[in-house]
Parts: sequence; C-alpha cells; structure tokens
Amino acid sequence: MGFLLLLLLTMNNEKAVEVLFTEIAPKIDGVIEEVWQQADSAYDFVQHLPYEKTEPTEKTVVYVLQDKDNLYFAFRCYSQKHKPIANFTKDEDYVIVRIDPFGSKTTGYYFTVFGSKLFRDGWILDDGRTEDDSWEGVCYRAIKLYDDRFEVEIRIPFKSIRYKKDLDKWGVQFMRHIAFKREDDYWTDVLQQEGDLVSKWGSLTGINPQATGYYFELYPEGYVRYDKDEVQDTTEFKPSLSLNFKWDVTPQATLNATVYPDFAQIESDPFTLNLDRYPVYLDERRPFFLEGKDIFRLSDFGPHEGFFQELDIFYSRRMGKSMNGDAVPIISGLKLTNKSENWNMGILGAYTDEYAEDDMIIESRRWFSAMRAKHRVFETSDIGMLFSGTMVDRDDYNYSFGLDGVYRKGASQLIVQGALSDKNEKRGWAISSGYKGFMGNFLTRATVGVVNDSFDVGDIGFVPWAGIKRFNISSGPYKTYPKGFLRDLYIAPGIYVIQEPGDTNWSKLGTIDINPNFRNNWGLYLSATAGPYYEADTNYFHRSVNLNIWGTLYGNFLFFWCNYSYSHNYFREFLAYQAAHSLSFNYSIIQQMRVGFDSNLWIEWDTLNTIIAITPRFRPKVEFIFNADMNLSVFSQFVMETPGTDFGETDLNSVRTGLLFSWNFLPKSWLYIALNDYREQKEGKIQPVYHIGAIKAKYLIYF
Repeated sequence: MGFLLLLLLTMNNEKAVEVLFTEIAPKIDGVIEEVWQQADSAYDFVQHLPYEKTEPTEKTVVYVLQDKDNLYFAFRCYSQKHKPIANFTKDEDYVIVRIDPFGSKTTGYYFTVFGSKLFRDGWILDDGRTEDDSWEGVCYRAIKLYDDRFEVEIRIPFKSIRYKKDLDKWGVQFMRHIAFKREDDYWTDVLQQEGDLVSKWGSLTGINPQATGYYFELYPEGYVRYDKDEVQDTTEFKPSLSLNFKWDVTPQATLNATVYPDFAQIESDPFTLNLDRYPVYLDERRPFFLEGKDIFRLSDFGPHEGFFQELDIFYSRRMGKSMNGDAVPIISGLKLTNKSENWNMGILGAYTDEYAEDDMIIESRRWFSAMRAKHRVFETSDIGMLFSGTMVDRDDYNYSFGLDGVYRKGASQLIVQGALSDKNEKRGWAISSGYKGFMGNFLTRATVGVVNDSFDVGDIGFVPWAGIKRFNISSGPYKTYPKGFLRDLYIAPGIYVIQEPGDTNWSKLGTIDINPNFRNNWGLYLSATAGPYYEADTNYFHRSVNLNIWGTLYGNFLFFWCNYSYSHNYFREFLAYQAAHSLSFNYSIIQQMRVGFDSNLWIEWDTLNTIIAITPRFRPKVEFIFNADMNLSVFSQFVMETPGTDFGETDLNSVRTGLLFSWNFLPKSWLYIALNDYREQKEGKIQPVYHIGAIKAKYLIYF
C-alpha cells in the first residue's frame, strides 16, 4: 500500500495553487495587506540560472486570489543578502507571471513587472519556445521596495484576456530574477536544455471567472503630420483620424476592425547593405496586424533557431507595403480569431487603396485575405492549414494554401510543412521540414526543403528562394555542467547540401558549430563552413566563418557579430571575399538615462583580393526614461563609404536624425511626438531631403 501511494505521488508531482475567492478586492499599491492572508500561496522555487536545479539564494512567495471580475497575484520577494535593484536603464530585479487560460499546454500570456515599475506583457507560443511582445493588454500593477524585500501586486481583468469558458484549471508559471546575482528562479523545475515549456507549468485550480457581458474596445487615433520635401520643394500638412474596434464576442473569440488606419508609428527600417541574392525580411510593427498574428503563421522553432526556413506564405507587410518611401493606403481591415483548448482559428480581410505617382497608377486596389485553423493533438503538438490570397481582378491574383504539423516532446520538436501557390495561373509547390531533438546527450538539428521553380507568393508571402533544394544535418554532444565557469557546451559537426535556383549542380559543404555558454551569462557561437559551391554560373570553393558574442557588461547588454566569407557578391556581381560586422551596446549613465550604440561595418574585396569598399553605419542613441510610462529617445544614423582603405577619402553618404517622445498615460492609450530629418550627399555636400514632424494620440475606450 505504501509503495502504491509513493508511486501515485511520483506520477502526480505537478505543483498547484488554489485560487480562492475574495469579497474584498486587494488594493493594488505594492503593499501585501491583510486580505492576502486568506490566499493560497506558491513557494519552493527552484534555481534555473546560474546553477540548475539548486536552492535559490533568496526566498519567494506568491499569493493568488480572484473576485468575479479580476485575477490577482502578489509576490513577496525576500532580499536578505542584497538590497533589491531598481533601474530604468540596466539590469534590475523583476518578476513574471505566465498563465495558460486555455489549457492548451502550448500557448499563454506573460506579465512582467520590474523593480523600476516598468511593465511588459505579451504572448508565449510554441510550448514556450517563442515570446511575442506585440500583444498589449489592460493590466494594473504596483511594486514597493524595502531594504530586505520587494512586494509586487498585479490585477488582471478577466475581460482583458481570452480564456476557455468553464475551465477551472489553468496552467501557471512564476519566475523571479535577482539582478545582483544574475539569478533566475522558477516555481517549477526548468531545465537549461529545454527552457520554460508551457506543457510543464504548474496549475491554478478552482479558478472561476464570473465577469458578465462582453468586452468592447474603441480605439480612435488622431494624427497630424507635417512633411517638407526639399527635393520637390513641397510642403504638406496631413491631419487624419482612424478608428480601431475590438469586440470579445465570447471569452475565446475576438473581432477586430480598422478603418483608414494610420501606421505612421512604424520606425524607418534600418539601412542594410545586402550582399546576398535574397531580399531582407522586415518585421511587422503595425498594431492591427500584430493583434493575433500568432494564429496566422505556420509553426517555427523560435526566433533564435536560424537553421530552418519556414514557408511564410502569409507576410502581412505585403498589405500597405512601402512604395518609394510612402505606404500604400489601407482603407479597412477585419479580423475574427478564436482560441480554445484544442483549436486556434482566424479569418482576416483587408482592402488597400490604389497608389499613384505623377498621375500614373503604380499599385491598383487590392483585396487581401487569410484563413487559419490549427488543432492540438498529443497534448503539445499541432496540425493545421493556412490559406492566404490577394486579388485585383480575375486576371491579377495570388493565392496559396499550406498544411503544417508539429510534433513536440520535451525539448524535441519535428515540423513538416507543405504549400501550393497560384499566381495568375502560374502554379507551384513547396515543402519544408525540420527537426531539433535530443538523443541522450546528443543534440541533432536537421532540415530539408524543396521550393518548386513555379512556386510564387510574392504578393502575399515571403518565400523568395523559388527553385532551391536543400538539406542539412548537424549532430553533436550537448553537455551541461553543474559547477564551474562553464554552464553548457555544444559542439556539432554537420553537412549542408544545396542546389541553388537556376543551377543543376549540387553544392556540398562541411560545417562545425561550437556554442559554449558561461556561468556569468556570457556566451559565444562559432561556426565554420567550407566546400565546393555552385551559384550564379560559377563553381568555386566556398568558405565562411561566423562568430557571435553576447553578455552583460556592468549590467548592460552587449552583442557582437561578424561573418567572413568567400562567396558571390550580388551587390557587385562578382566572386570575392566579403565581411559583415555588427556591434550594439547600451550603457546606463544614470537610472533615468542611457546612451546606446548600434553599428554595422561591411567590407568588400575584388577578385584580386584587394579591398575596394568599406561601408560603416553608426547609430548613436540617447534615451531618457522619466518614469515607467514616459520616455524620450533621440538618435542619429550615419552611413559612410570608404573607397578601398583610403580612410582620408571617406564620404558621408547620408544622415538620418530622429526624436520620439512617448507617453502611456492610460492602459493602451498613448501620446507620440516624432521628428525626423533625412539628408543625403549630393554634389559633394550633405543636403536636406525631407523633414517630418508628427503628433499622434491613441485613446482606449473600453467597457
């Protein structure tokens, strides 16, 4: 009998905390008052970094309550060994709540509160492998610091999130970061080789949302823009008003709509010298498309896994795309999404206006649409379909249909994708599959993909490598170290086989990856590749070295990257050596102010191994953070060019200077003031091209 009891306890070792109901709502002021004494609590945290599966250096307790409209959390974080750190501009103490209100075991929300009162929220996807900060919810929080502890209170209105109705058991994870120790502690045991998997979270039990009615958001945006074009010698004053609408039809389904949306808050895309044959992928930054974007995508391995190329048959930046510095106007958009325990579904439609220059229509009016359905299988895995399309008329259209499946088990994941396309009766197909998984202490990563010559989603997606065939696999030991300066080490040799578009020969490369991570949170990634290569009607011996270094220096994050290769330079259209470098670093001057530096350096050789051009880009930035809701940033971007190595002849090609003031004065309500000045070299002088000034306000009305 004792053996059976022990077996049951071993099998059911999931941590759980009960959500008790309170008639008296806690005051969200950062002080854990008497009402919290009735709450159940989560404790017994486990250290994740820097020493895995060990006792934390400090004690943490989390209390949970609810009333009919809200879910409440309170953290009491003891700091007996060092006073808590609060700093707007560098590493500081913080806590995170992560919840899975769908019982999905793959998807959830996160809410982060920092010692300085800064706040972050967003989605967690792919069983914890991906974080998406594009979601912005209504949440109330407060923090109070003492010499020996800090206390955090959080109130999350049930109406501000989606959840499965009548589900009384949600997934939950609590995390605490101790800046002085660079220590991360979790409520449940989180392995370094896996990360924080949603499927292994603890449970909130007895939860019972009782909010009645429906949740509406009206989101009017007012915008005034002043444009001065120095080239055309024109001045334009552009006032506009747009309206966004959100309605949570049920706790699981949401309807979004937009009318004449303004996307002026998009920052100018950074200057990139592209020496490759394929275009640069640009991230989405526009609110209407960010909301629910997790649904309208095929599965991926996460943002830091570059070995896999997914079939991105829906690329939202095709809608309202950039045309000669302007954006194609979007007249309206409508989106319906639904999340449940086993299904994620969405339908999206948008209509764009025509775009003309000099009375000539360059872009016609278009309809865009996307439909997605994804079903959970085997607890943490998914199968799904995605349709995307655009149409001007029956003779000008582009459609694509894709199927995908992902199997997840612990840290291992297998993805299979396939898609068909039709662009004006030109039809094609594509497949892509990838695997990342552990067999004992060996970590294997592999991918295979074929994109048919006729596959074309140029108007709706981002799959620019039509005609490519590729296969790569790397495998090697992955070892974690419980003590010492080295935290983990991964060494993996591999092979890479590829047939470039337009070539009948196969390139065969050998690779090796070396990836150590150190106890002090520094790390590096070194890879080398070499072998016979065929591209651009050229046969040559390709070689390249890639190095990434990152870490925290004086509480500030530093990142360095460089690549040296002998390959085809598509910018110059010849075979030669080339190099690219990137460095970024932010330094905290005082608590409210930091200076940042972001730079690139491209070096190009000719066919005689002589340097013919050096192109630097420097982007210094100063940021003032007045409080958790208000900040001001000023930057300048300098793009230069040096002929050969004659640094005395370096020319300044362009200068872009910008200022952005933002104030989050109420939940999801913002005031922006932006200035932008752009100058280029003409006739040996840096001359102004345009000046832009803008004021924008967004105000949330919700009930």
